[in-house]
Amino acid sequence: MWVWSVTHNHILDSSLGYYINPLVNVLLGVIVLRERLNGAQWLAIALAALAVLYLALLAGRPPWIAGTLALCFSLYGLVRKIISVDALPGLTTETLLLMPLAIGYLGWCEWTGCGALTAVGPAIAALLIGSGLITAIPLFLFAYGARALPYSTVGVLQYITPSLQLLCGVLLYHESFGLARAAGFVLIWLALLICAGDGLWRARGEARAADARTSPA
Repeated sequence: MWVWSVTHNHILDSSLGYYINPLVNVLLGVIVLRERLNGAQWLAIALAALAVLYLALLAGRPPWIAGTLALCFSLYGLVRKIISVDALPGLTTETLLLMPLAIGYLGWCEWTGCGALTAVGPAIAALLIGSGLITAIPLFLFAYGARALPYSTVGVLQYITPSLQLLCGVLLYHESFGLARAAGFVLIWLALLICAGDGLWRARGEARAADARTSPA
């Protein structure tokens, strides 16, 4: 879905999906893991829902690209949380499970003449093969970092990707980003700011409480 959106001039829609993703994570935590939210988290989710509704009305259609990306990646994160496997074995297992489907799809593309790997020259073929490394290495580092870093830090770092996508869409590919559309993104950013700020505040509070328990009387 992400590759399709980028190649069909929907980079800003994909950016919106990754902005929404952390908030969908919070919502899945409530629905599936029975976690409890405080007032700040409920406010962030409400603002995000309002932003999605506004952008849908503005576009005249549901933001299905953003919604699909956010839901799929959030479900992926939920599965990785429930199935506690280290970063490298987990990524290797995922790759091996998907490899037969990928090989079958590539074979079908080559058979029908719509494939690009052997039809457009060695330079494009090298770029396509290299894109596998460009995809796999960040996934491994993310899975490793998610275990090594405080989760609140991981949550803040997740906003870097959609921000760079947004800048690429506007500055490099000149997708439309008028004031009306920007207003919807501002609501999303406000929701994320509330959610991230609350996470950092609670993480520091827990760290202070842990220090107080371990410090000598």
